[in-house]
Amino acid sequence: MRRPRGHAGAGRWANIARTLLLGLALALLFGHPMMAQEEAQFDESPAGGEADASDEAATTDFEQIDDILAEDEEVLAGFQTYAYDPGTRRDPFRSLLLQSGPNELPEGERPDGVAGLLIDEILIEGVYVTGEGPVAQVQTASDETSYLLRPGDQLWDGDVVSISLQEVIFKQSINDPTALKPFRDVVKRLSP
Repeated sequence: MRRPRGHAGAGRWANIARTLLLGLALALLFGHPMMAQEEAQFDESPAGGEADASDEAATTDFEQIDDILAEDEEVLAGFQTYAYDPGTRRDPFRSLLLQSGPNELPEGERPDGVAGLLIDEILIEGVYVTGEGPVAQVQTASDETSYLLRPGDQLWDGDVVSISLQEVIFKQSINDPTALKPFRDVVKRLSP
């Protein structure tokens, strides 16, 4: 299962939070004994009783820092393990006003051959280099017939842009009024 990426800034904020907490911990660690020494220099009373109190306070500070860091690690761990699975629910970012899906197919009956292939159904079986350029051998999941594609071939919902030794790039037409472009690039890799 593919692990979705979290919010792009979440990792950066987690690092900043850790740095700040580490700085606070160091300030409490090293700042507190120094302040106790400075107070002892200006205090005229015997330091025996006060040294014991400052040691106990330093131990308490260490425990508090450990507790704070442990709580923050639990909170930050939530950013790394978050996953969203929409299941059968609709995409919350799609407009409710749109009646058709983003990949509405052209109306009419699909023709036979390459002109009737859908980009989403194609599996790349092989790529061959000929004297006329690269040729991709494709097959659909529902049909056992293989087809040969060349750059510029028209399919039912798009066309072939380019063919390399490892992948075929398609330009798929989409019928989505909210999209910036009326097409999207689809990269299909050679099946292992």
